Amino acid sequence: MVKVRAARPAEAEYLTGLVMRSKAHWGYDAAFLARCAPDLRIRPDEVAARRVVVAENGRGEVLGIASLEGAPPRATLGLLFVEPSAIGQGVGRLLYRDALRRAVDLGVRRLVIDSDPHAAGFYRAMGAVAVAAPDVEADAAALVRFEAAPVPLADWARAWTGGGRAVHLGNVGEFNAQFADATLDPEQRPAHHYACLAAFYSPYPAALVLPRPVPRGWSELVCRQLGWTGVEVYDGLLDADPGLADAVRARPALAGLLTGAGLPLVPWGRTRPFGRLAGRPWRPGELRYESKSAAHALFERILADGGHPGIVLPRQWRADGRWAAARMLAARTRAGETTVLKSEHGVGGSGTTVVTPERVRAAGGARAVLRRLPRGPLLVEEYVGGPASGADEGPRDLTYDGFVDDAGRAHEVGGAVMDVADGCYRGATVGPGVVPAWAEKSLTAFGTAVGRALAESGYRGWFDVDFVADGAGRLAPTETNLRLTGPSIAFMVAARLDALRGAGHLVRIADRVELGARLPEALLDEWCAALARGCAELGAVFVPAIPTAAFEPAPWLGVLVAAHSREVLDAAEAMVRAEALAVGAMFGPP
Repeated sequence: MVKVRAARPAEAEYLTGLVMRSKAHWGYDAAFLARCAPDLRIRPDEVAARRVVVAENGRGEVLGIASLEGAPPRATLGLLFVEPSAIGQGVGRLLYRDALRRAVDLGVRRLVIDSDPHAAGFYRAMGAVAVAAPDVEADAAALVRFEAAPVPLADWARAWTGGGRAVHLGNVGEFNAQFADATLDPEQRPAHHYACLAAFYSPYPAALVLPRPVPRGWSELVCRQLGWTGVEVYDGLLDADPGLADAVRARPALAGLLTGAGLPLVPWGRTRPFGRLAGRPWRPGELRYESKSAAHALFERILADGGHPGIVLPRQWRADGRWAAARMLAARTRAGETTVLKSEHGVGGSGTTVVTPERVRAAGGARAVLRRLPRGPLLVEEYVGGPASGADEGPRDLTYDGFVDDAGRAHEVGGAVMDVADGCYRGATVGPGVVPAWAEKSLTAFGTAVGRALAESGYRGWFDVDFVADGAGRLAPTETNLRLTGPSIAFMVAARLDALRGAGHLVRIADRVELGARLPEALLDEWCAALARGCAELGAVFVPAIPTAAFEPAPWLGVLVAAHSREVLDAAEAMVRAEALAVGAMFGPP
């Protein structure tokens, strides 16, 4: 195992030799290396002042060297060189991440890197941002300047799990099943795929507990991309029943291992079986605001107190039965109004249907529309119209994420922009500047008010508030989700990447990236590793988020991509989607 330690003054001459061997690896001639030698020399009396460290293997062999020079708030990565025989083995990555960690501890907020042109791809892949390109025609050896912004783990992320690692329980199916909603798959097959998101319930897991088997190559790639080590995976615990917490309790040795380590136990959402596993009392009505009508009533109470001029609440009515819903829909259709029909519960847009007057007429009337919807109680809601056709629409669907800790304190995480089509959630993007300035204040203020109200009601855990933007620059809250969500996963990954690679990451989660063919597990692993390399060349990070759906008859993959700019983020997503559709070409013509 390779570890980092402080360099010793007596090693200065040897380390200088390592630096020169590493520089020579790129094919420079003797005359050029001689000119570089004075700048690359390490003197014994400089080792401590330049904060020189080395990477050393278990046999005591030095494989690389790095220095962190200067004083806060600006510092320089003066040296980062790897023994030629060790290049490509992760030594440079280890030294770079260590330099960022030490920079944070010193209070450095700007790290400058003057890179050899041959190492530019490495720094780009590590998340550094190029700020000056060399004139390669004038000087092929000219240095490339990069910068990184070292930051500690976000305050909210430290508060979420107490600043340490956690055990993640992928109980998505168990959470959904407790609502017995007609719009949810009773077998919870999609939910078991989404349980793979348990990898990302906090910025750094200690263990993942999953209902279905997952590819080993997937967990290894995720750990490599996010700099995790020592993550235990306990998978394949269920055959059909959605009760993951009870499946763990049925294995006393596993339950004792997971609950006896003193680590937080983080579920997708709270359930009675989870309460038994975690030794946490189940509070009656704890999840009452998961109901869309209860959430609407909560929004009404908050708005009745005033102070939210940027928020508008659509009217909502509960239909006593299907015929009552049909009468309401017919009346609204005659008035030329578009209507939203909702079930009390649902995930990802399931149970929510937008019905235009044209659609009602094309279906043959309101009763015909309702016959095509799942059975169960219905809510009838006003449709919130967006900007006029041709106007600069901006984001239409936004969300606020936060959580209530065990002491009842509400914490703000942030806002995100969701990708929603025909009422169905498809993904989300988080990061600096994602939420437009006109929406940020209203979204944050109202989301914070909802968090306080949830805390007062006794709820503890993650929550979000979803919004739709209207045509007048206002936000309409549509529901709360009292669980982790797709955007929450993006926030967790952004927090980890900011601490690992420097501040300012944009992270996008795409729930369904369609694959052109099913791949054998080994080939899927190779393909995902190739995507990770391709994104790294762009300066982006690729993380496969939901791998198990890749083996479905109609295969798909959930993915995360991250970058420091919108342009690179969009380019990385476009590449991933194009490569996914082209998967079938790997097998040649039929």
